[in-house]
Amino acid sequence: MKSMGRRSFLAAATALGAGAGLSTYAAVSAADGNKTPDTTPDTTSDIALRDRDLPFIGTEETFTTPTLLKLNSINKDHIAFLEEIGLSDLGERRIGDMDAGGLNVQILSAHTPSVQNVPGKRGIDLAYGLNRQLVEGPIAKYPGRFKAFATLPLQSPEAAADELERSVKEDGFLGALTNGHIAKKYLDHPDFEPVLARAQALDVPIYLHPGYPADEVFKIYYSTTRSEYTEEFQDYIFSGSGYGWHQEVLTQCIRMIAYGVFDRFPKLKIIIGHMGEGLPFYYKRIIEDMGEPTENSLEKPFGQYFQDNFWITTSAFPQTELLDLLLGYISVDRVMFATDYPFADIKAQTDWFRGVDLPREDKEKIAFRNAEKLFRMKVPVK
Repeated sequence: MKSMGRRSFLAAATALGAGAGLSTYAAVSAADGNKTPDTTPDTTSDIALRDRDLPFIGTEETFTTPTLLKLNSINKDHIAFLEEIGLSDLGERRIGDMDAGGLNVQILSAHTPSVQNVPGKRGIDLAYGLNRQLVEGPIAKYPGRFKAFATLPLQSPEAAADELERSVKEDGFLGALTNGHIAKKYLDHPDFEPVLARAQALDVPIYLHPGYPADEVFKIYYSTTRSEYTEEFQDYIFSGSGYGWHQEVLTQCIRMIAYGVFDRFPKLKIIIGHMGEGLPFYYKRIIEDMGEPTENSLEKPFGQYFQDNFWITTSAFPQTELLDLLLGYISVDRVMFATDYPFADIKAQTDWFRGVDLPREDKEKIAFRNAEKLFRMKVPVK
């Protein structure tokens, strides 16, 4: 592949990394010598005076390893960029960024699509190795600062269920995170019922992170034969952080409801990020239009499943108008803070949330209390 220019480099890194939404903040900052980006998140003028003591748990915070970089990167330039922004750092740089932004805890997850598409024994061994690497590394070295979602070998569902149970019971993991379709199947497919059943039995959530579309979908939805209208990597951004990722997650959520996942597993807990992946905008339309055709097949009204089985994080979307829209449909008890580090800046997002005009009780719920309750953990005292 030809050498990438600055714009293509940023595009590739943004599109093919694990982040979404505001990941370009981190990309521009890294490429320009850590200058302050031109675009800043929504803030208020009295941030400096408001809620400076508010603790935070970050519920979507990404890491990588040399193995993951080889699996999930497109070329050496991409790997160099991901290392430059700190994706592989699980030490002092990450802790320093957390301290600068007042983020008490990061819940770590492996960068997209992790190892979920690696079949057989190799996938099983890779997942186990990644999980143990976190336990023996940053979790042990920085007590209380890091928790984690398990990486699962989802091409082997029974083994994935076993690894989920092992990682939760033996290593204290908080649940699991998945990345889009698994070999063209979503979690409503019967193959994955062992994983869903085990998550429900363990009473731990599954975080639905976006993934890239199948090749056929990519070609139909996100590409063109008119080369004059597409720059290098544009189509990947279109299918990823620029649009496709968010629709992909919301589609999976609707599938899980419509095809009875939560009737079969009524206590299953699902987390989605990025301020609901478009759900607040579409919520009323979805429950009205999907309600009637599913009235006789589902045990509850369609919208009730969003209230009973879903939690939503703010990751990489520090926009007050979106938070207000979300809270118009989803209880404040089901919303949690996240940053999408290192693809988005921690301090920019904690500062934004400190400035949000909500009652202190509600801000505490979003910032840390809802996560404490869901994950049965406590924010460490500094």
